Amino acid sequence: MPIKVLASELASKIAAGEVIERPASVVKELVENSLDAGASQISIEAQGGGIGLIKVSDNGAGIPASEVELAFCRYATSKISSLADLEGISSLGFRGEALPSIVAVAEAEIFTRNKSEAIGSYMCLRKGDIVRRESCGRPQGTTVTVHRLFRYFPARLKFLKTINTENSHIAHVVSQYALAFPKVRFSLVLDEHLSFNTAGNGDLRDVINQLYGLEVAQKMLKVTGTNTYLQVSGLASPPSLARSNRNYLSFFVNQRWVRNPLLTRATEEAYHGLLMVGKHPMAIINISLPAEEVDVNVHPTKAQIKFHHEQAVFSSIEKAVKEALSKTPLATTKTVPFATTSWQELASLPPQRLGMIQDIEPTFITSLPAMRLPVLRVVGQLANTYIIAEGPDGLYLIDQHAAHERILYERILAQWSQREVEVQGLLQPITIELSPREEETLKTNEGILAQFGFAIESFGSRSHLIRAVPSLIVKANIAEILNMLLDNLASKENRSPWEEKIAASLACHSAIRAGQQLSDDEMRELIKQLEEAHQPRACPHGRPTMIHLNSHQLEKEFGRIS
Repeated sequence: MPIKVLASELASKIAAGEVIERPASVVKELVENSLDAGASQISIEAQGGGIGLIKVSDNGAGIPASEVELAFCRYATSKISSLADLEGISSLGFRGEALPSIVAVAEAEIFTRNKSEAIGSYMCLRKGDIVRRESCGRPQGTTVTVHRLFRYFPARLKFLKTINTENSHIAHVVSQYALAFPKVRFSLVLDEHLSFNTAGNGDLRDVINQLYGLEVAQKMLKVTGTNTYLQVSGLASPPSLARSNRNYLSFFVNQRWVRNPLLTRATEEAYHGLLMVGKHPMAIINISLPAEEVDVNVHPTKAQIKFHHEQAVFSSIEKAVKEALSKTPLATTKTVPFATTSWQELASLPPQRLGMIQDIEPTFITSLPAMRLPVLRVVGQLANTYIIAEGPDGLYLIDQHAAHERILYERILAQWSQREVEVQGLLQPITIELSPREEETLKTNEGILAQFGFAIESFGSRSHLIRAVPSLIVKANIAEILNMLLDNLASKENRSPWEEKIAASLACHSAIRAGQQLSDDEMRELIKQLEEAHQPRACPHGRPTMIHLNSHQLEKEFGRIS
């Protein structure tokens, strides 16, 4: 085919496809415009997952009447004018693609009044063309309303998810900017339901209280750090507030919300040895540095960035978070280095240290094949955490928590498959507050949770009553379990089927804990049930339930053979 210039309508839709991936993309672009306009109040409303309507209103500077039409032209921007500006960007939006991309795939209207003008402007657009324009009265600021998103780009509609899922993405976007700008008052209404409303008083903990609840807001640790050109600030969770996915890690560079693997690794590295495998911290990390030290012009959505001095950024974040964690007692916990611990070193550790060991696999210990266990004889309990047992071929050291997890996991799945889950009604219902994203996840998965014995009903704005739970967890922290279940169900990192995610979470919270003393009868019963399990060698999360030292290895360790 001959080379030719694309038609303007086709080119605009290609450009729009790069910027407007889903309804949340529209919300992101409009909120960034409001923030760049200096707004102290921003309200967001969405209907039908953002397909039916998206409305963003602010009290910012507003657009002069003479520039309203120009604002919807491609590459029209007030934020850069030269190459030098591009190398030192301080605003959130600068490409001049947001508004023209939106009107290329939807119908839109704008009400705006600049602070220097006495009267405002109204304009309505269809397919990027102005169909109506007039003057109007309104307060200072801007309101952009988007109707029938992707009406002119139907191919994109096929790839959208359910209304609840799209609402969840919108809630996540708005919550990130609320965390980045605690001095701005945000309100979000989804399908005529108030999702959250921040105070805009500049207190980050108040925002966290709105999004994640009072307990999280109170327990978060203050993070501060500085070097010659970089400042780190924010809040990070103690190890006790770990989550099952990375959705609660938020990073902002000069108040720009970004996704960057370097920042994630730096933060999680600070928790090395403090969290179980598969657990992740919560953190809101703000990085302030000169604009020329970061390149934000690497992706159409401006979500990805590059640092000129990556190692300095990594070290500064890791150090700042570590210093925050050093103020908590749990931060002194250490784990035995993987695959380097000899049996003699293991035996020399005091009992309290043995209780902290995770995933120990000495190099001379054989891997156990996936098969049934032999009959085992209980010898005793070590550090109230490990059951010592003798088998036909040597010594078995069994992690009582991991073993019980495996037993319960298989039992829960068996009950679920036979629709015989044991349910316990609560005499006193438990009230739980959910974040906007958790609430949307609950709406999507309410029927699934009911299959496992949860009876949950709405109780006001983002509050819910738990009236019944699976019998296995009735003595556990039910609110914490439900939070973890919702995290797991929303997680894209854990690709297990939903029934396995729920069963694994329930089993983990119901299982015997490390440090719990067991009687001989209890240990024998646990071992008996583990012998009957289909996959007794690993817990549902993949950790081994036991290590095995066979007779040959024992004789070699004691020098009986060479």
